[in-house]
Amino acid sequence: MSFPDAGTADETPHVRSPAGSALALIDEWLGPLAGRRFLDVGCGRGALAKTLTTRGAHVIGIDPAIDAIEAARAAVPEARFDAGGAEALPYPTGSFDAVLLLNSFHHVPRQLMTTALAQALRVGRGPLLIVEPLAEGPFFEAMRPVEDETAIRHAAQTAIADFVAQGRAIIVRDHTFDDVRRFSGVDAFIDKLVAVDRARAEAAQSLRGEVAALMARWGTPDQDGVRLDQPHRAVLLESVSVSP
Repeated sequence: MSFPDAGTADETPHVRSPAGSALALIDEWLGPLAGRRFLDVGCGRGALAKTLTTRGAHVIGIDPAIDAIEAARAAVPEARFDAGGAEALPYPTGSFDAVLLLNSFHHVPRQLMTTALAQALRVGRGPLLIVEPLAEGPFFEAMRPVEDETAIRHAAQTAIADFVAQGRAIIVRDHTFDDVRRFSGVDAFIDKLVAVDRARAEAAQSLRGEVAALMARWGTPDQDGVRLDQPHRAVLLESVSVSP
């Protein structure tokens, strides 16, 4: 896949939009999806894979959590799901039209982030799309008592910047958008946090009052609930090296 405005990180314009979605960017940057082969790294319980397969894509998902893989296999029988980490992708070089890390890169151990980027670019014959939540915004502020991801989210952005600075990839698209999220109340918000990581369950319930207060402070009343936007950064990378 080629891009007319591809260039170095310094040459690539950064775009900001007040609202958007990862799926819209996937359609715009990687479409058409039908018939193409994608790797979903950190696939979780298969939500992205399901969306891609319904649009005709061939998807393999990989995640280190066995329970998530089992759930994904049950939910999306059209796709294939493997257990494994982003730092050791068990696929031949150039196996996929594109590789996706959707809200998953900051879950890679910090010391393995550079290796994970190299692996993702190795197995793709096309670009690598990374969509990451930033350490800011109403959703982030409301979740901080349960799990403060400030350091690891910054580490993920630093790892990408360092990888590009080392000349191992170029940024061909760079876009920041607000992912608009609506919740009926604090219990719905806590359910979302726990669905992402079940280890949060005990802390989320014990801190329910503090979370509710932060939702009231940072959120915007919206219809019958509260709106908590989460800023995301989407970066599309292309490799400039054949070395893993």
